[in-house]
Amino acid sequence: MRFEAITWERLGARLAERLAGLKPADGGARPRVAFDGAPAARPGELAGRVAEALRILGRPSLVVAAEGFLRPASLRLEHGREDVDAYYGSWVDTGALWREVFGPLEADGDGRVLPDLWDPVTDRATRSPHVTLPPGGLLLLHGPLLLHHWFPFDASVHVQLSAGALRRHTPAEAQWTLPAFERYEQEADPLGTADVVVRADDPRRPAWTG
Repeated sequence: MRFEAITWERLGARLAERLAGLKPADGGARPRVAFDGAPAARPGELAGRVAEALRILGRPSLVVAAEGFLRPASLRLEHGREDVDAYYGSWVDTGALWREVFGPLEADGDGRVLPDLWDPVTDRATRSPHVTLPPGGLLLLHGPLLLHHWFPFDASVHVQLSAGALRRHTPAEAQWTLPAFERYEQEADPLGTADVVVRADDPRRPAWTG
């Protein structure tokens, strides 16, 4: 896999240019894009850059964090605070994401998306109002381990950290999650399945597959 050096600002603009022409595979009017990466890779920051670049191009978008759809702590931490299997497969309320985000963006959907459902800090419902994504608008969903849930993405961007960089950039209290990302690399093969891969080992000097 060959990588091309690029700045974050230019990367956001280049991705926006590419995504502006994206057509949903199901014939709908609102493309769905994954920004996949470990928290240490900060995929949400890249999604925000792309959203701003899309705005300049005259294309509306909605940035949604998978973290806003975590299960309540009583379910998420049922088997302990450092259960790797739970983190890998059941921390995210995939049913809620299908119902509140992907469902409204299907070909016959009305585009009324719930941007978040649960606050993991307060462990309470957010009670956020729905947001209507107009036809032609893009969903930019960001978070870790997104590509093994079978979500109907029309394009995917994987922000990659090598094993060493992931270890260095992950806070001590979250080091227990690292085996989940090793498993993810083996089972979901994000490097092979994502449409675009961004290498972010050095956060000052990203590179991408172009």
